[in-house]
Amino acid sequence: GNISFSCLEPQVVPVTFLSSSSYLALPGTSGQDEVFVSFQFRTWNKEGLLLSSKLHQSSFLLYLSDGRVKIKLHKTGRVLSDIAAGAGLNNGQWHSVSVSVKRNRISVRVDNDVTSSAHVSIPPQIYSEDIFYFGGCPSRGNISECNTSFGGFQGCMRLISIGNKAVDMISVQQNGFGNFSDLQIDLCGIMDRCLPNYCEHGGECSQSWNSFYCNCANTGYKGATCHYPIYEQSCEAYKHRGNTSGFYNIDSDGSGPLGPFLVYCNMTDATWTIVQHNSTNLTRVKSANRENPHTVFFKYSASLDQLQATINLADHCEQELAYYCKKSRLLDKSDGMPLSWWIGRTNETHTYWGGSLPAVQKCACGLEGSCIDSQHYCNCDADKDEWTNDTGFLSYKDHLPVTEIVITDTDRPNSEAAYKLGPLLCRGDRTFWNSASFNTETSYLHFPTFHGELSADVSFFFKTTASSGVFLENLGIQDFIRIELHSPSEVIFSFDVGNGPSEVIVQSPNSLNDNQWHYVKAERNVKEASLQIDQLPQRSHNAPPDGHIRLQLNSQLFVG
Repeated sequence: GNISFSCLEPQVVPVTFLSSSSYLALPGTSGQDEVFVSFQFRTWNKEGLLLSSKLHQSSFLLYLSDGRVKIKLHKTGRVLSDIAAGAGLNNGQWHSVSVSVKRNRISVRVDNDVTSSAHVSIPPQIYSEDIFYFGGCPSRGNISECNTSFGGFQGCMRLISIGNKAVDMISVQQNGFGNFSDLQIDLCGIMDRCLPNYCEHGGECSQSWNSFYCNCANTGYKGATCHYPIYEQSCEAYKHRGNTSGFYNIDSDGSGPLGPFLVYCNMTDATWTIVQHNSTNLTRVKSANRENPHTVFFKYSASLDQLQATINLADHCEQELAYYCKKSRLLDKSDGMPLSWWIGRTNETHTYWGGSLPAVQKCACGLEGSCIDSQHYCNCDADKDEWTNDTGFLSYKDHLPVTEIVITDTDRPNSEAAYKLGPLLCRGDRTFWNSASFNTETSYLHFPTFHGELSADVSFFFKTTASSGVFLENLGIQDFIRIELHSPSEVIFSFDVGNGPSEVIVQSPNSLNDNQWHYVKAERNVKEASLQIDQLPQRSHNAPPDGHIRLQLNSQLFVG
């Protein structure tokens, strides 16, 4: 039959409004008693002017406000009508809008949903005006003709039609009719600045035409990209700030991937970090044997990764394990097999008990030679028909915390056991209490290359009598990062990620070379760089839009 082997699709020509001063002016259909305009748009911005025109001595505005489409009709300062439709229209997707003004009735449709229309007393004269301005207005000098409080539209439009007649954008481009400023025709140049998402630690990304923003609420982190922890790294750091005993959130790996968790800090003399688990009571066990063992799992108020980071930071950790027994042995002397054991963080089975050492299968009394039966290395292994116990602290850090206990020897007559596991206790902070003295100008520490391509933070305390000096430096081929005491009262954080060197400077009202400890914290991410000294206000420096963002270093990191 009569067919053609092609599919003629209407050519869609999008236009991009690049800046808030962009506009597209198209002739209207004069002499009609009805105005009908429709188009599709997409944007990330919450506000912006979509369409404006003059309708018989009154001015007509169609605009985005807080992600909704609104219409305002006002005449010599009096608002005749105010309509709103749609919601969340700044989600970067295409949305269609059509507006009709007919016999003192204005109606607007957003995404084919007839929501709003309003009855307006406009004199039923000839309405339509000769020019429609899309996306903004031409400006004379610095003053925009639209005279609106919100800026122009930044985003894309397509399928514009006026009076049910599609507008041919290619002939507009060739100056066939209409005029425009700062437009890209036949291209939608919208970018998704939240892909990839540079907000860290679960921060929520939102965006506008020019930039992205991170909402760090409830993440435990702060800063332009939710990179820097709100909470201190340890109880030791809280104590140093002057805090007293209580519950605190700690973030043991700082700006690393692990989140914060709640611990109790006991700061009476030494500072102890206390992490609880779900089974702190004394628990009695009967009728357990090798075929049917009594197994208990301990769940802590933090993940094992978080606990590992805390334990690694600490100088010393311990956990009290008490095993009470009546005719219940820990070790079977006849075959040398353990009858009870515990499992630590690394999922390995351990048969040494409280107060003893990892390598030996003994209890504390076996090390001290004080067991109630000298033939055995644990009190419980004497197998007496009366209560005794093997109790003490487990303090080998790599095996802590205890995650599971298994008991098998309580099924003989009169046989019974009970156990009690205390909370995980840690003290000391190896990263907080460590220092180095640089005695000459040529002294330095060097470390492997600093890897902080998209975000990095550095903090330290210093004290000196020198008037200047480099704290830290790492160079690349062109990129670099450096923090220095530039003068007795000025610290400079400088870096280059490919957009040319930039620096953040903090000037202190007091001298910093007074031989007292001063705190320095610098952070750089894809949005900004910041520097803080002691309690002085933080200074920051915004990154250029659409510039280079990766910090690429290749030499060693030198400190001091």
